[in-house]
Amino acid sequence: MGKDKMTRNEIISVLGPVDEAVIADIALTGASLEELREAFAWIGADEALVNEGRAMPGARVAKLIEILEPPEDEPETPGAME
Repeated sequence: MGKDKMTRNEIISVLGPVDEAVIADIALTGASLEELREAFAWIGADEALVNEGRAMPGARVAKLIEILEPPEDEPETPGAME
């Protein structure tokens, strides 16, 4: 796979402490550290990046975003936080 494959520590350096399953899923994408940073930036500021004229993320970056960003279509259960 070459030197582009991320290590667990590199993934944590970008995302902070995350679930081991998330780390495994990210590693399986074969994405580079740069792609992970880009995905993380998109999650935090997608509208700002689009407004800057940035190209939409590539396939691997889009997959990372899918892994990192929980689906929004799941309705929250009212009163679940009690």
